[in-house]
Amino acid sequence: MSEFSVRDFYDELARDYHLMFRDWSASAAHQAEVLGELVREGIGPGPQRVLDCSCGIGTQAIGLASAGHRVVGSDLSPAAAARAAAEAAAGGSRLPTVAADMRRLPFADGAFDVIVCADNSLPHLLSGEDIGAALLGMGRVLREDGLLLLTVRDYDEARRARPTATPPQVSETNDGKAVTFQLWQWHEDGERYDLEHFQLVPAGNTGTAGSAGTAGSTGKTWDVRVRRTTYWALTRSQLTEFVAGAGFTDITWHSPESSGYYQPVLTARRGGPESGPVAPGPSARP
Repeated sequence: MSEFSVRDFYDELARDYHLMFRDWSASAAHQAEVLGELVREGIGPGPQRVLDCSCGIGTQAIGLASAGHRVVGSDLSPAAAARAAAEAAAGGSRLPTVAADMRRLPFADGAFDVIVCADNSLPHLLSGEDIGAALLGMGRVLREDGLLLLTVRDYDEARRARPTATPPQVSETNDGKAVTFQLWQWHEDGERYDLEHFQLVPAGNTGTAGSAGTAGSTGKTWDVRVRRTTYWALTRSQLTEFVAGAGFTDITWHSPESSGYYQPVLTARRGGPESGPVAPGPSARP
């Protein structure tokens, strides 16, 4: 199967990202509260210097900045990073952002106390080499004994169940309801899958580029927006091995039941010189 541009996916999604949530602002506040508690438990109350290296439109970064942390956001998508800064400013927070690939972070060694990589961002990297490069880069810009926070889908369960779609999520816009769902097509290796991300948005909603209008049974006209990307469904054991291989220690998994976060969360500490980094983990690339 073909692999799709991650940057294009998020550039196109940036204007509509909030529509994946019933209430984006409330969800963002809750996510930042949960991650903030993990930061306090892991490294102290701060304020901490935080890099959100997959900040998107600011879903985690804005809340962490509002809580007093000194947050910088970076994202592969310039459109998403720009929206994150604008959303923060609109809410009275300051969030400097930059467009950057997490495999090549443009920050000084040891510049941050905490690195956040949330919302299943790391599994966009499809080879052991790229996963290792990203984790080694995160370790480089993290101070010694600093805290790494990764969140991913529950791929242990997904690899067992091999879902082909996600349930629809309905959100409200000024023009009516919007619907988001995904279709998954698994690769032959049983680990990677192509994702088609569908959004049905009322035709009056801002922005219609790349969409096709269709009429529903009620006569309402929809803009149908489809974006495509590819993921690597990394299990906990695979990701643990990659993180350890990049020189991190004290690796701990936090389930949604224990943390209150909507995805499994991995926390780890950047080890000292004696702990690595070593080889960047296993390459399961066929």
